[in-house]
Amino acid sequence: MKRKLILDANILVRAVLGSKITQLLEQHASTHQFLAPEEAFLDARKHSLRVLEKHGVPDPSPFLETLEQLEILVTSVPLEVYISLEEAARQRLRGRDEDDWHFVALALLLDAPLLTEDKDLFGMGVSTWTIQNIAIYFELGI
Repeated sequence: MKRKLILDANILVRAVLGSKITQLLEQHASTHQFLAPEEAFLDARKHSLRVLEKHGVPDPSPFLETLEQLEILVTSVPLEVYISLEEAARQRLRGRDEDDWHFVALALLLDAPLLTEDKDLFGMGVSTWTIQNIAIYFELGI
């Protein structure tokens, strides 16, 4: 059975704007199931467009195509699957960015770690990994 790893929206944005994340996902797709709340894909689209506009990229379509391709590697999980844990996730995020509840709820539901660079998601009672240390997770099979 494949191990599960939740990706937050910022990780999806990084995958759209660079190649390191996508290569990492492709490399470990045979042993891991990568998931993200459907909300993460919506957020990634908005944030990617803002970053591309800020950097004067005239045609964002290749980047948006990359985001669509990511949905082959990363399963988009519908809200109704994890909404029952919204309150529990919001309680854990109290005083932080409660809009990130989707990631915490999905991680709680699946008892799966979260790949994130968002400090608001650290210390929420779910395992978190960063890009810097995710290789340890993959190597050790934690």
